[in-house]
Amino acid sequence: MIEVPYREISPDALQGLLEDFVTRQGYDTAETELGLDDLANQVRQQLINGQLTIVYDPVTESVTVLTKQEYRARLHGAGL
Repeated sequence: MIEVPYREISPDALQGLLEDFVTRQGYDTAETELGLDDLANQVRQQLINGQLTIVYDPVTESVTVLTKQEYRARLHGAGL
């Protein structure tokens, strides 16, 4: 797994990744006053604050957002 700094992702690609993350996490925008953009902005702020990180998995060729703890645990579990 490779950590990808959010600053190295184009704004459009980052927005798409954040929206995908929010929808995959099961956030139901119908149950809250927050819309998809608002929820994506909350995730963006967590990236900026260092609570979350973007990770590329070359085995599955996928990108996801993980908490720093999840990322460290996966690295540790992989023996890295």
